[in-house]
Formats: sequence, structure tokens, C-alpha cells
Amino acid sequence: MANIDHATDSAYSPEMDGPTHEATYRGFVTFVEIATGVVICWVLSLAVGGVREAWITAIVGVVLGGAAGAVGALSPAIGWRAPAAVAALLAVLLAFY
Repeated sequence: MANIDHATDSAYSPEMDGPTHEATYRGFVTFVEIATGVVICWVLSLAVGGVREAWITAIVGVVLGGAAGAVGALSPAIGWRAPAAVAALLAVLLAFY
């Protein structure tokens, strides 16, 4: 993780800071996973709207992607899987609709 051997401040305590760094890193990685899934949903929604000219479906896909991201963020057990499910549905719509 972070190299803390160079800290010169006597008030800096590695015991206090280590778990905080780990928790922040885990939270950041989770956020990036979910946000990437939501952006993929948005791109697939735009592709459905542009290629299939189904703009109402594209709007629904954008809303569902955002809602799935919120569900994934609020439920750590689901995480990135919620936007991935919406992305899979949009990919199927793009391929076969």
C-alpha cells in the first residue's frame, strides 16, 4: 500500500493510518467498478438509440443503469453485478432487437 517510512512528523502513527488507507482503497475500487458498469450501460443505451433508433428504450436503459448503480452502491453484496445485468440486457437488445 502506501510507503510510510519517510514520515518525519512524530504525530504520524502508522497503526492509526493503515486501516483507514485500506478502507479508503476498498471503497475507491468498489466505486470504480460500479461507475464503470454504469458508464457501460450508458454507452450501450446510446448505441441502442443510435443503431436501432429506439430512443425511448435508450432513455429507459440510462435510467435503469443509474438505478442499478445506486442499488450496487447501497448493497455491497451486489456491487458491480447490478449494472452488469442491465448492461447484458442492453447488449442483447442491441444485438437482437
